[in-house]
Amino acid sequence: MMEAAVIPEEFQAYWKQLACGFPRVELVFADCMREALATLSKEGVDAYIEQARYLGKMGRGAEPILIFMEAWPSVAKTLGEDALPAVMECIRRMSKSPNSHAITPFLQSLPAAARRLQSMQLLRDYLDIALDFMERTTGSIHGIHQTFPSPGLPEFFKQIPLLLGQLSLEGLKSWVDYGVRYYNDHPDRQVDYFSLQSADSRAVLQRERHGTLLVDNERKLDMYLRGLWQEEDQLIPYSGAFDELRQPIPYYDKLGIRLPDVYADAHGIAGIDRYRAALAHIVGHRRWTTAIFADNFSPFQRMAAEFFEDSRVEYLAMKQYPGLRRIFMALHPIPAEDAFDPEKESGVRHRLAMLSRTILDTSHPYRNPDVIEFAQRFFDLMQQGDSGTQEMAELAIAFVVKTRRQSDNLAKSHFEDTVVDYRDDNRQMWKFIEEGDEEEAFDEERKIEPGEELKGLPPRHYHEWDYNTQSYRPDWVSVYEALHPNGNASDIDKLLEKHAALAKRLKKMLDLLKPQEKVRIRYQEEGSELDLDVALRSLIDYKSGASPDPRINMSHRNDGRNIAVMILLDLSESLNEKAAGCDQTILELSQEAVSLLGWAVEKLGDPFAIAGFHSNTRHDVRYLHIKGYSEPWGDEVKGRLAGMEASYSTRMGAAMRHAGHYLEKQQADKKLMLILTDGEPADIDSRDGRILIEDARQAVKELDQQGIYAYCINLDPKADEYVADIFGKQYTIIDRVESLPERLPQLFISLTK
Repeated sequence: MMEAAVIPEEFQAYWKQLACGFPRVELVFADCMREALATLSKEGVDAYIEQARYLGKMGRGAEPILIFMEAWPSVAKTLGEDALPAVMECIRRMSKSPNSHAITPFLQSLPAAARRLQSMQLLRDYLDIALDFMERTTGSIHGIHQTFPSPGLPEFFKQIPLLLGQLSLEGLKSWVDYGVRYYNDHPDRQVDYFSLQSADSRAVLQRERHGTLLVDNERKLDMYLRGLWQEEDQLIPYSGAFDELRQPIPYYDKLGIRLPDVYADAHGIAGIDRYRAALAHIVGHRRWTTAIFADNFSPFQRMAAEFFEDSRVEYLAMKQYPGLRRIFMALHPIPAEDAFDPEKESGVRHRLAMLSRTILDTSHPYRNPDVIEFAQRFFDLMQQGDSGTQEMAELAIAFVVKTRRQSDNLAKSHFEDTVVDYRDDNRQMWKFIEEGDEEEAFDEERKIEPGEELKGLPPRHYHEWDYNTQSYRPDWVSVYEALHPNGNASDIDKLLEKHAALAKRLKKMLDLLKPQEKVRIRYQEEGSELDLDVALRSLIDYKSGASPDPRINMSHRNDGRNIAVMILLDLSESLNEKAAGCDQTILELSQEAVSLLGWAVEKLGDPFAIAGFHSNTRHDVRYLHIKGYSEPWGDEVKGRLAGMEASYSTRMGAAMRHAGHYLEKQQADKKLMLILTDGEPADIDSRDGRILIEDARQAVKELDQQGIYAYCINLDPKADEYVADIFGKQYTIIDRVESLPERLPQLFISLTK
């Protein structure tokens, strides 16, 4: 039983006025009141209590009053206390209609809507859109004139943070109008549309987004790179809409140049020109920046060196194409010289942003002598013609030393007007004496890695299921596919020889499963040959005066198995561990098992493919082809099996969807996907342990809808804790990993006999 909270004396009068009987509200009441009293006026607090009392007596449980009491002070701080009557009028209209179940998601979405809209007028416009949507979709299902609730309204409110992050109110209205117009008479499809699960919902959202879409201008920007810079590379979009906390910025690596999926017009510069500015800056780094060692630099020194180097590559780019100056100057912020309080904030970024602006703009407004001095020293170096990245780093160190302030050590940094959003993250500028997992020396010759041989092939994007919102994150995961690097094919032949006795036993089982070449189909009026037994019986009937059986022919059909198989291997880092009670690693045992299985499936004649996967965040899921459906079981395939390596993490849902993309296209009556793994789905960018498990579960449901039977062979002794959540009853746990080479082919035979 929940213990009652003790309401402090100063809040007793407010608690009595609230007259609430919910214990959950009593627990948080004091904290809510402290925030309300600190944020709201006296009249605002009275209205706050009055409206909370109304929500508590509305008959919808504790959720509405709880959410309102926690959320309203911050909403009022953003929009003003005058917004409360409009919000409550919207709630009252929902409560008087059959849509009272939408009040809770509406209140949950309110803080995000306030942050996005920022004004009372825009809030009123937003509420008008929501109420119009409610009225148009309530009571009109299939033309029946009864008061049915709006199917899509709760889903609409759940998606508001995402929608308002990408659409203007005009765009939001157009998106809503499309869904109401086409799905008003289809409740299930209306829910799919407003929860952003349907393809046309995401397509209309993309169409209504204000700005220049990378996907629509990729060819134009590719020609810009080739024609002006003599460069070519894959342009890969990322979405800032889903990474609001991390705030990704442009960068490049061996897979291509990463740019935002949309750029809105800003500061008089069109979105397409913002893309051109970002590409010019990145190409400048690729052409003129030389990686230097970072180990001996402090964080401030590194930041300063990056600002100086950014200015250098832009100086050289503008020297080649003077028209870039107009774009750079319009997009570069102009920080006010006295914009921050040195007693409360660190000013390192602020000084560097002023210096960067001074270098770019000869008519700058600054009087800071240090900024002016180092801008001149920069120009002197550039005019000498022999300046490079190292010289910029030395100049940066001198700047940091001379302008050092005691306040630079404060925890809070001044960021306003210091972010130059068309510049990349400068990862290419640094190399490290000891490379870590996320750090790479850019001047070293690259190793051929999985995916490298298919450089230039764009990633395939897949949605991912978010169980918290019960909706998909569209185009959330990037899957890069490649041929697995080769090893020594003879190693696989040696493995098969090692298991010769097992192969002999398997062959006897396989012979029982092998299809008959032909099966007779008797009693046919038309056929390929005469069925003598039936023909003689019909002749006797005819001679005796009875009606003869006209079905005196027979034909033949092939009695073949019609099964297509996909073997999907988890190649995550954990496979490199030694198997319990065995000298071999899990990877080596998996290699043996898959080799035997491949040999067995080849003997049966079933079309099959083998692929492996691992992941390094949602941006880099690697899908490695080992055998394709059209490839024979030969040295090429054996070589890739022999070269199997394990690394990184296990983003299983994306890999299953991509494997299903290939398996679905096979012409077969039965389609089987075998997933061999040693652990639960996980990745380094997923803090919620359940989210990738739930996504894999959703992927299994999607495969089932495609007619694909997904079956998991799990080598994790603790798999009982999660594997049933993903695969239901379609799994086997192999506790003794050393028995895998024998168990895996037998499992396949039992599944397909």
